[in-house]
Amino acid sequence: MEILLSQSEADAFIAMPKVRTDETEWAFSGAALAIPLTSEDRRTNFFLDLSRGRISLAKGKYQNRVHQSVILVRLDFGGAPHRNPDGVEMTCPHLHIYREGYGDKWAFAVPADKFSNISDTWATLEDFMRYCTITQPPIIQRGLFA
Repeated sequence: MEILLSQSEADAFIAMPKVRTDETEWAFSGAALAIPLTSEDRRTNFFLDLSRGRISLAKGKYQNRVHQSVILVRLDFGGAPHRNPDGVEMTCPHLHIYREGYGDKWAFAVPADKFSNISDTWATLEDFMRYCTITQPPIIQRGLFA
């Protein structure tokens, strides 16, 4: 069953402060990783997803989900361009932000004022977590980020 959000609901979820659920130390080896997060009041569950390309470590995706399957924000880097529903092509890296009626189908230019150095995957992850209002980030070992 597909969950549809209104734009105001999606915007509220994106802006909602998110915290780690426990003190687990996550090792990101490049395989897909889904890290549980929660709202400060523990009423809403979120995920921070990390994945990297198997062949090209410069390719990857960071995303923030709610309700198990609703992608609120996704950052794609090192990959192919994305064609928006209106036919406009967005080069990579680009940012997908939930849009009512389209889900994560729209991509936007990465805002330079929010992402300091898109070529540094660790700095970009930290910027992404701030962008998604993750106020108490999960504990992630740098591993391949170093």
